[in-house]
Amino acid sequence: MKRLFIAAKKEALERCFTESQMGTSRVVSTEEFYQNPMEYQDVEFIFSTWGMPQFSEEEIRRYFPNLKAVFYAAGSVAAFARPFFHCNVRIFSAWAANAVPVAEFTAAQIILANKGYFQMAGRYRKGVREAVDYAESFPGNYGTRVGIIGLGMISTHVIRLLKACQLELYVYSRHLTEADAKRMGVHKAELDEIFETCQTISNHLANKPETVGCLNGRLFSRMKPNATFINTGRGAQVDMEALKQAMREEPGRTALLDVTDPEPVDAEDDVWEIPNIFLTPHRAGSMTAEVRRMGQYMMEAYEAFSDGTPAWEVKEEMLDTMA
Repeated sequence: MKRLFIAAKKEALERCFTESQMGTSRVVSTEEFYQNPMEYQDVEFIFSTWGMPQFSEEEIRRYFPNLKAVFYAAGSVAAFARPFFHCNVRIFSAWAANAVPVAEFTAAQIILANKGYFQMAGRYRKGVREAVDYAESFPGNYGTRVGIIGLGMISTHVIRLLKACQLELYVYSRHLTEADAKRMGVHKAELDEIFETCQTISNHLANKPETVGCLNGRLFSRMKPNATFINTGRGAQVDMEALKQAMREEPGRTALLDVTDPEPVDAEDDVWEIPNIFLTPHRAGSMTAEVRRMGQYMMEAYEAFSDGTPAWEVKEEMLDTMA
C-alpha cells in the first residue's frame, strides 16, 4: 500500500475526495490508525483534511519510514507540519482552494457593509425612515476606504475581488513593501490609520502567539461612528471585551464575526445582547460542495508531484505567514 487517507473522521475525507479519486487506497480514521499503527510502514503518501493527527518526529520515523509527502485537503498546516518537515517529508496543502470561499465571503460582507446593509435590515423593522436615515450615513463602495489587516492567500484574493469595485484599499502587513503595495494597487498603512480612517476593516492576520489580542481597545475605540469590523481570520487576535465596549459606545458601528475565541460562543456570553455584533459559526471556509475543490487541488498536487512538477507545496518558512 502506498497511499493512506487519514483524518479524525472518515466522513470529512469522503466529502473532499470522490470514490474514483481515492481508487483502491485505504481510508482510515485516526482511531482506526492507532489500533495498529505499525501496519502502515509501506505508506509513501498520506492524504488528509481537518482532524489530521499531530504526530511527533519519533512517531513519523517509526510508523512512516517510507513516507515522501503529505497532501492536506484543507487550509493551514501549522498545527501538524513541523515534525514532518524535520523528517524530510514534503507537505502540500489546499490552502489556496480553501482561501477562495473565505475571500468570497469576506468580499461580499465588505461590499454590503459599505452600504450599511447589516444594521439597515434590522432597522427597517422599526420603520422605513430609520432604515433610510441610517443607510444615508454610509458612503457606498465608490472610492471608499477599506482596511485589510494581514497579507496572505485569503486577503490577497479579497483584494483581487474588490479591485473591480473601485475601492481605496489600505493594507497593514509587516511583510508589505511600498513597491509591492504600488504593484498591487493598494496603500501600505499602519493599524492606527486603518482603524481611524477606513469605513470597513477586515482581519486576516496569521495565527501566531504574537498576534493574540493585538486588535485591542486602543484600536477599536478609533473606529468611525458607523464603521464595520469583520473577522474571518482568527478569534484570538481580538480583545473581545474591548470590541464589545466599542460596539456599545457607538451603536452605529457593526462587528461581523465568523470566528471567536473560544468557539463556539457560550450561550451565556453577553455578546448575544449586543445588537450590532453579528455572529456566524465559522462558516466562511469551504463547506458542502466547496470542499470538493480542496480534494481536487490535492489530487492535482499529487499528480504534479508524481510528474516532477510539484504544486501547492508548503515550506517551513511559510508557516509564519499562513493563518
